Amino acid sequence: MSDPANPRPTLAGVAARAGVSASTASLVFSGAGPVAEATRTRVLEAAAALGYAGPDPTARSLRRGRTGVIGVVTEDRLGDAFRDPINLALLDGLGEELADEGFGLLVLPWAPDSGVDLSAVPMDAAILLGCSADLAHSVEVLQRRRLPLVAIEAPPLAGVVAIDLDNADATRRGAELLRELGHRRVALVTLPLDLGRTRAPLTPAREQEATAFTAMERIRGARAVFPDAGGVSAGGSTVAEGYLAGRALLDVPPADRPTAIVAQSDLLAAGVIRAAEELGIAVPAELSVLGFDGVRLDGITPYALTTLVQPAVEKGRAAGRAVREALAGRTPVPVSFASELRAGTTAAPPPTF
Repeated sequence: MSDPANPRPTLAGVAARAGVSASTASLVFSGAGPVAEATRTRVLEAAAALGYAGPDPTARSLRRGRTGVIGVVTEDRLGDAFRDPINLALLDGLGEELADEGFGLLVLPWAPDSGVDLSAVPMDAAILLGCSADLAHSVEVLQRRRLPLVAIEAPPLAGVVAIDLDNADATRRGAELLRELGHRRVALVTLPLDLGRTRAPLTPAREQEATAFTAMERIRGARAVFPDAGGVSAGGSTVAEGYLAGRALLDVPPADRPTAIVAQSDLLAAGVIRAAEELGIAVPAELSVLGFDGVRLDGITPYALTTLVQPAVEKGRAAGRAVREALAGRTPVPVSFASELRAGTTAAPPPTF
């Protein structure tokens, strides 16, 4: 129990009770130097008796000038962020790269109405994940804090290290496969176009106002092959959203429905396939489906999805390396990754009827 007159036990009080200097007691808690085992035991017993849990981490970080925290800023809701296998793979890569440096990752869901104040969150650097043009003014806030900034799949931002993916080129290559197979009526199921995650048909007006960089880059790639492709923007990268978008596109007379759908994630593609199966539309005999990501879909669909495989773990590692370089006072080099087209069992020539 601590002294009622001094309810917050201090390191000095622990040192006095253990009969050692404050510097020796500090070494016991920091592990920064050798301490005799008997002395260490005496200090820890004194700390336990006083109810002392250790130095205040906030004060310690202020003295060091570092928090040991890397912020990962995402525009996804936290629940969605941790359901997306691509986000999880990316975080795996980040964790692998930063683990030996003793950094922790703090995931920050950001939106204009989220209540997250990026100007006040303690962190040593920030990684912007899946960000859009809406985040640009918050980048200015972080830059005023002189924090190193790394952006994964983002529009060009001055002073921010870019970790890019060939979203437009990869989608174009996937769309070319569909064209080579003979498809002409092709529709898109896209990632959300805006922070409101509106599920709605694609229109020129909505695309003009869209702020989602990755979604628009993948649209651009598809339109390079199918300029008139319409479609639906989903409310998130989930099987459920893919199903709803698929129903909207496929629950129409055969002459009006697409013979192929380009989905901007594998989860969306799996949802489209579920919708097709429910409507009695055979995949790929009557409908071809192209995905993006290359995630495992065991238990979600029996098909081997035709998709663009992206190196999500490697993207995370590259972002982690860029953070380490910046915090060491060096200038990180931007990195760009390429996706690989993987032929599966969900793409075939269109029906002849």
